[in-house]
Amino acid sequence: MGIPTSHFDQIEGADLLNRAIQAHYTDMIAAVGRGGHSESVAREVVHDLYLKLAMQPDVLKGTRSLRGFLCRAAINLGIDRFRRQQFEMRLFSGTEEEASAVCASSDCPDVVLDIRARLTVLKRAIAELPNRRRAAFILHRLHHLSPDEIAIRLNISRNMVDRHLRRALSHCLDSLLEME
Repeated sequence: MGIPTSHFDQIEGADLLNRAIQAHYTDMIAAVGRGGHSESVAREVVHDLYLKLAMQPDVLKGTRSLRGFLCRAAINLGIDRFRRQQFEMRLFSGTEEEASAVCASSDCPDVVLDIRARLTVLKRAIAELPNRRRAAFILHRLHHLSPDEIAIRLNISRNMVDRHLRRALSHCLDSLLEME
């Protein structure tokens, strides 16, 4: 049920955000979960939303329905996360040999050079990762192990595996974006 929105009208900035998140936390997790995310991912999405809103806490002022606003924002962030995961899966699927074997749509030397440059950037980005993060990434992407299998093999928690994979993918994507 939560606290009536009119109660929040008298609260300022960060305090408003903290109270609103606290009051509607379970509703936001449920809303993200209905989008197909697990409860742990839904909690991460809500946490990410909190961090985003904490940078601009006055955004909640004047909102007619804090619950509605927060749930919609959490759902949108969950959708963004899903899309990014799908993009990353396409970007990092396969091996280097498979990538090299794909016929280019053009015989243009620039395309071949661009692909080689991207592979070089990716190799360097992977090599820059801390040991455990690199191991988790390689086990997942090259050996196709599930996060649960990686957690057992590396003797770390499943959440830590997820964190390593997210940060490794983010590092690789950032490296590719810096190249452009």
